[in-house]
Amino acid sequence: MSKWKKWLSTALLGFLLLPLWGQEASDTVYTFRFVAEEDMFYIPWKGNDKELSRLESCVSRYRERILSGEIPVRVEGWCNSLDSEQANLRMAAVRSNRVKSELIVRQGLTEKCFITRNHATEGDFVTVRITVPKEDATAQEDEEARLAAEQARADSLAKARSEAEGMAETASPAAEKAPVAGSYTLSLRANLLRWATLTPDLGLEWRVHPSWGILVNGSWTSWSWQDAGRRYALWEVAPEVRWYMGKEKRGYIGAMFKAGEFNYKLSATGKQGDLTGGGITGGYQLQLSDALSLDFNVAVGCLHADYEKYEVIDGVRVRAGKETK
Repeated sequence: MSKWKKWLSTALLGFLLLPLWGQEASDTVYTFRFVAEEDMFYIPWKGNDKELSRLESCVSRYRERILSGEIPVRVEGWCNSLDSEQANLRMAAVRSNRVKSELIVRQGLTEKCFITRNHATEGDFVTVRITVPKEDATAQEDEEARLAAEQARADSLAKARSEAEGMAETASPAAEKAPVAGSYTLSLRANLLRWATLTPDLGLEWRVHPSWGILVNGSWTSWSWQDAGRRYALWEVAPEVRWYMGKEKRGYIGAMFKAGEFNYKLSATGKQGDLTGGGITGGYQLQLSDALSLDFNVAVGCLHADYEKYEVIDGVRVRAGKETK
């Protein structure tokens, strides 16, 4: 009789807990692949674009609950292709930030939405895990299955069209080693030596590929003192193309062009005119954190200046000749 009571109690308890099991949370995991020894997030590579589309669909569905902190987004970065544990952890952290940046820009999330961990093991990838209620997960799986079926049909039609036109492409190992960049980095730059001379300077660098960068730096200042008897004013624009070298792509060489105008009067005679020129650059970027680095660089080249010399007499500029250097 005691056995029957025990069995009945267990069955009753299970029946009472059944609704809770039905509401048990379910994890949805998204995996993004990275090229060994590189931190760039190539979206059209290794199926990253489809995985990102799935992730965005999930985030859109639960955005309000994610922003409120009810559903955290767990991001884990992995790297084991570098020489040391510290270098692997640093690379994994940068990769995690690349994926988080996509969600911040595309879906309006904030850093508070994420729980981030990084590992110096396993491989070269980043995982994103979102825990949602089980019944929601089932509906999401149905939606993902529908989207996957639609994508499969679209792929099948595209393949048939390609074969009919005689343009079917054959994949090769070399193609995987040279992926097309689909996620670019945009960096804000400031020349500290320029700022130290009271010459505001700002620039942008667009990393179109791990090995290539396009930069544009600009400077502007305008100072007068001693009742306009002294003058220091200029503006310059300097575009540059860089080629980054090495495993971590920190060292570089490049080519720069510069153009601008100036007005210097630091003595009795002033010089006002324009300049053009260019040269070869080289340097190294020292990474201080995930978001900050110091760029040490030198340039060798030539500037051509056409200018007029002038003197100020009774507050009026008087031309005193013209020169080219």
